[in-house]
Formats: sequence, structure tokens, C-alpha cells
Amino acid sequence: MTHQTHAYHMVDPSPWPLTGAIAALSMTSGLAIWFHFHNIALIMLGTTLLLLTMLQWWRDIIRESTFQGHHTPPVQKGLRYGMILFITSEVFFFLGFFWAFYHSSLAPAPELGGCWPPTGLTTLDPFEVPLLNTAVLLASGVTVTWTHHSIMEGKQKQALQSLSLTILLGMYFTLLQMIEYYEAPFSIADGVYGSTFFVATGFHGLHVMIGSTFLAVCLIRQTCHHFTSNHHFGFEAAAWYWHFVDVVWLFLYVSIYWWGS
Repeated sequence: MTHQTHAYHMVDPSPWPLTGAIAALSMTSGLAIWFHFHNIALIMLGTTLLLLTMLQWWRDIIRESTFQGHHTPPVQKGLRYGMILFITSEVFFFLGFFWAFYHSSLAPAPELGGCWPPTGLTTLDPFEVPLLNTAVLLASGVTVTWTHHSIMEGKQKQALQSLSLTILLGMYFTLLQMIEYYEAPFSIADGVYGSTFFVATGFHGLHVMIGSTFLAVCLIRQTCHHFTSNHHFGFEAAAWYWHFVDVVWLFLYVSIYWWGS
């Protein structure tokens, strides 16, 4: 950029939205081909293209914000509004799953035996693995807040330790959920209970994996000293997202695991 008389970032032309869209189309088409024809070539191509797009797009944004100084206070304000709107859209995404669950559970149809959980279905004990998962995610919420305060106070070592702990807790949560799915006495094919349970908790698990990736990128950036006490929105967005994942899990635990069982 040449001489600039305003505080806003005029983004340079970028190929990454196009390659990202092609990758998403390849992945969804490849998923359908995998289901019907057991061929994984297209979905692997789409996944590879998506990963390459992510790496290069993130590299460009880090360069613009950290090294070129384009993320001025007005630009950061716009990014904050964008992240808030994105999390709001995610809230409504999960609202649909809760709606489906409560629609079926508050007034069970005769086909379900007139009761909830449906007749003949064995549910998971909410005070075993699900309770441990709740404790793990709540602990990760504490450690990510610890990271935020460490960054604001310029404590590099504490920030790295607490952020690493947050990522480990997120990975532990994912491992526990995989074990829970493997040992579950019902499947996604077991009527409305199975479908609402696995779709709601599965999408939450996907969000945990995305959030863990988000925080892992922030860990690499923190190691490279990209964040300062007053310029660290990249981490702040990851922390907001992680707290959102925490809150959704609390609603899932209370609704599906505890009350719904």
C-alpha cells in the first residue's frame, strides 16, 4: 500500500476465498461419492486444498496484522463485531438441535412409546464420562482466561504454559468423547434419540477440534512473540470461541445427558 490517509485496511486481491470455496465443494461432493461409491480420492483432494488454503490465508493475515500494522484500532473493532456476529450465528446453529431434541422429548409421540427416552433404549450415565468431560471443559475455560491475563500482563512463560494446558485439555475432551461414542449402547440410527444425540454432541465435538486448532495457532504465534499486551485480537477471538464451546457443552450436558436420560 502506498500513502494512506485513513485508518482502514484496504485488503489486497487474494485467491484464497476462491480456493477455499473450491475445497469446500470438493469435500462435500467427495463425501457424497465416498458414501455411495467408497472412493475417497475427491474428499482427500478437497481436504488437502482446504489445509493449504488455511495455512496460506492465515499466513497473509498474520503478516498484515503483526508485521505490516494494518490492523489499526478501527480495523480491530470491525473484526470484533465480525467475531461476535459469527458466534451469534453459531448459537442459532445449535439452537436448531436443541429445538429438535425438546420437540421430541417434551411430548413424546406414540411411536416412541409415549415416553422419553424412547422405549427399549439404554442411555449413558450422566455422572460418568459426561461429568468428567464437563469438568475438563470448565477447567480449560479457566486456563484460557489465565492465558488472556498473562498476555495482557506481558508474562510470556505463563501464557505459553496455560495455553498449552488449554490445548491438552481440549484434546483430552476429544479423546474421552471418542471413547464414549465407541462404547455407547445406541447408534445414530436408533430413532430420534440417537440422531439428536449424535448430531448435537458430534457437532459440538467438531467445534472443540476447531477451537483446539485455533488455540494451537495462537500458541505458535505466542512462541514467536506476535502478541503484545494491547494488540492480541487473534488470541482474543480464539478465547471467545472457546468460551462459547464451553457454554454450549453445559447446555448439552444438562439437556441431553442429565435431564434427557
